[in-house]
Amino acid sequence: MNGRKSCLLAIDQGTTSTRAILFDGTGSPLRSHAVPLRQIYPANGWVEHDPGEIWQAALTCCRTVLGGRDAGDVAAIGITNQRETSLVWDKASGKPLHNAIVWQDRRGAQRCAALKKRGLEAGIARKTGLLLDPYFSATKLEWLLKHVKGAKNRNIAFGTIDSWLIWNLTKGKVHATDVTNASRTLLWNLKTRDWDARLLKLFGVPRAILPEVRESRGDFGTADPMLLGAAIPILGVAGDQQAASFGQACFAPGDVKSTYGTGCFALVNTGKTVPRSRNRLLATALAQKQYAIEGSIFIAGAVVQWLRDELGVIASAPESQALAKRAKPADGLYFVPAFTGLGAPYWDPAARGAILGLTRDVGKAEIVRAALDAVCYQTRDLLDAMRRDMKAAGRGASARAGATKLKSLRALKVDGGMVANDWFCQRLADLTGLGVDRPKVTETTALGAAYLAGLGAGLFKSEKDIAARWALDRRFVPALAKKERDRLYAGWKAAVSRVR
Repeated sequence: MNGRKSCLLAIDQGTTSTRAILFDGTGSPLRSHAVPLRQIYPANGWVEHDPGEIWQAALTCCRTVLGGRDAGDVAAIGITNQRETSLVWDKASGKPLHNAIVWQDRRGAQRCAALKKRGLEAGIARKTGLLLDPYFSATKLEWLLKHVKGAKNRNIAFGTIDSWLIWNLTKGKVHATDVTNASRTLLWNLKTRDWDARLLKLFGVPRAILPEVRESRGDFGTADPMLLGAAIPILGVAGDQQAASFGQACFAPGDVKSTYGTGCFALVNTGKTVPRSRNRLLATALAQKQYAIEGSIFIAGAVVQWLRDELGVIASAPESQALAKRAKPADGLYFVPAFTGLGAPYWDPAARGAILGLTRDVGKAEIVRAALDAVCYQTRDLLDAMRRDMKAAGRGASARAGATKLKSLRALKVDGGMVANDWFCQRLADLTGLGVDRPKVTETTALGAAYLAGLGAGLFKSEKDIAARWALDRRFVPALAKKERDRLYAGWKAAVSRVR
């Protein structure tokens, strides 16, 4: 331990809420506080957040969990954040020049389509590991630079949400991001591990407005003592999915986790070699100087929110479990929640949601079940693509001395709000054919940020120390016959083809 500094403060800034969790020196949560985040929809397919609201919520959450405790007990702060969400602010005043453009926002779709027509996607993918999609930060920043009045003639800073929080915590002393967030901008080269000059030119981005890129386990400055009551170092930063992977101790090639929040994001560790997906998945940086293949689903928990808030089918998210349990089989009923297009492996921003196979005896229970099934089917989309990529990488590794040989997927480590639903976890195992492991601590995104900060502060010795702390709550074993699983999945693929 580091004297009396035995606690860690994690800020988890997500799409629908901002949370702070205070952990003890072993990684056990002590206090938690969350504030909902308002969603702003200026136009069809556009999604924004108020940066000032985000910062004030983060500050409130931190002060709440520290209430009554000496802030000097906190060894370090870890930050994890919704990735790709982008904003610009004035360096002199610290004021944002526009709302943050959220990762779900589709306003860059036409620009991406135009770049694809020019044949640029393959070259960009080789550099960044990403595909041309408005999901990533580059077209968001390009839009801000073109449409925010006076942006090009001011001393401005660009950042993803981690950079915005670091800037405010340090009162403008540090303008930085980490490798995991940089790797989601479509401007950062995975191989050189630096901003790519040709991509900056393509999107019209001045290098001077970009944050310095640091390793996830690193020094990101010190929180001003006037904010939290003590000068607390910020020693760990990672995008939410990489933080969850770290919190799930996915440190070996072949380890795979899937997080079920607003969206669903599955990452498989591919080791120290930059991977290349042949199945329209993404390559991305991990927090521990490794890389991953990632699959992104835009709508997961958001479909449950939609059922609750827009249709009024359920009063609260936990009701979905009871309804799904009592639903009739409703053979042929499929819900494709393409509210903001389809993510991996389809990457179709023009796709829209649909419920297919409705009959007179379908009621709200069957629709809820179909919505949960959709998240499972989309997970299988990702896992099947990962398996194909891993097989291809294994064949390549056999021909390259020193290359990482990937293992097969043994089990799926899950986390996020949806995995509290036992029915969903069992259905996920049944429809993917893979054992599903739910850990005792499911707030693994915040936990991963705390672990990174704790390593920097000396509270943990190594990744092995962290891996030893991972504890299984329950394993869900597939109970559905393969023939039936494949039959149901074929129906899902047919349903998806109808909305594209």
